[in-house]
Amino acid sequence: MSGHDSLLARTWHHSRFSDIDALVARKRERGLKISLAFPTLNEEATIGKEILVMRTEFMERRPLVDEIVVIDSGSKDATRKIAERFGARVFESRSILPKRGFHRGKGENLWKSLYALEGDLIVWVDADIENISPKFVYGLLGPLLEDPRIGYVKAFYERPLRSAGGIQGSGGGRVTEILVRPLFSLFYPELARFVQPLSGEYAGRRELLERLPFSVGYGVELGHLIDIYRMAGIEALAQVDLDLRVHRNQDVEALGRMAFGILETFLARARRYGDVKALRELEREHVALRTDGERHRVELTGIPAIERPPMIELPEYRVKFGRADVSPVE
Repeated sequence: MSGHDSLLARTWHHSRFSDIDALVARKRERGLKISLAFPTLNEEATIGKEILVMRTEFMERRPLVDEIVVIDSGSKDATRKIAERFGARVFESRSILPKRGFHRGKGENLWKSLYALEGDLIVWVDADIENISPKFVYGLLGPLLEDPRIGYVKAFYERPLRSAGGIQGSGGGRVTEILVRPLFSLFYPELARFVQPLSGEYAGRRELLERLPFSVGYGVELGHLIDIYRMAGIEALAQVDLDLRVHRNQDVEALGRMAFGILETFLARARRYGDVKALRELEREHVALRTDGERHRVELTGIPAIERPPMIELPEYRVKFGRADVSPVE
């Protein structure tokens, strides 16, 4: 097997890790604490069921997860009330590390969750999953509990794509196939072996996560993969097949903005590691065209490339978690 295919040796189906009692035993043997976090923004339709399923399976039936936390970006619906009712600890993102300011975005929620959560292993699951089940947690934790050399695990799955003609059996992942996989193939071919590098479900070890910068917006998943690859090597990464994920599909305009933010993050990483040079300063606004009758108009959307520093660089984090003996990232 070539070096480029080494990730495929750490690609498994979730059923390999379905013995929850065995996972609990490994957790206890290693003295680990596990946190599950949901980043949310207006997810009242699905968050209650997600928390109920995970709390019932992994806290009441078997003690695999030690805390379930919701980090909310300022929902206008009943997301926070429902989450509390079903037993999650709920934080508003702007209330965590308030002196560090607040930016709206999933990456911001993930970054701040590192400060709010207590776990040694952290699982992040999106809050819009309609077919939620325990495999979304045990599948991601399995490789981390089985192999201490693995530091970060990504999910992949079939993603049914809704259209005017109904639901297609497979599809989705359009930004991955049109943008991210070609970029990885050109610059980081080992990472092109990720089935869904932009999937919203993943788990990692705190000592690795705290050393990563976090893009506050669309590029957080891609940034993680490149940084871990350069920091710890492909051997620290793994992926698990969760079969099927049903969620809201975004329209083409939203995917265009997402691709813009992801490309911003990619170019920033490639420049940081000396893999590409930009000929000039890049623009910061996404350009879309809208139709007004028979005319077209330009719609500009600013997508700032804001990035949070590695959490280990924050003095308040180092104090809270007793990490004074760990050197900040150079």
